Amino acid sequence: MTDSRIFGRPHKVIANSLDISARRHNLISSNIANMDTIGYKPSDLDFQKTLQRAMGDQAPDYLDKTNSRHLSPYGEDASSMRGSNSEEVDIYHLDSVNIDTEMMNLMENNVKYKTTAELLLRKMTMLNYSIDEGGK
Repeated sequence: MTDSRIFGRPHKVIANSLDISARRHNLISSNIANMDTIGYKPSDLDFQKTLQRAMGDQAPDYLDKTNSRHLSPYGEDASSMRGSNSEEVDIYHLDSVNIDTEMMNLMENNVKYKTTAELLLRKMTMLNYSIDEGGK
């Protein structure tokens, strides 16, 4: 079943992407919930690196850009998540979590989750269409 075009690698990528988005949502929600906790260090994860690690292999090297204005499929681009632990936390003040940054991260993660869910829905719609033999 691993070589199946229906439930092969695309299905695995979509499933892992949804799982990683859910994990990232929990981290961001935890950051927001603990914004008044003294000494709390906000945490986040890098979506692309985590997804590549979950898939267990490196990004293919055969993808090329046909135009310099195209976004890189696996490199750093405007949609990549650059999360890290904050090392500059003043334990005497309650400013370790920036609510604007966390809300922006939450919104970005929400968009990625909804897009991935839409991909899954469309994949299942194509499967349903093929099972119905093209609507006959």
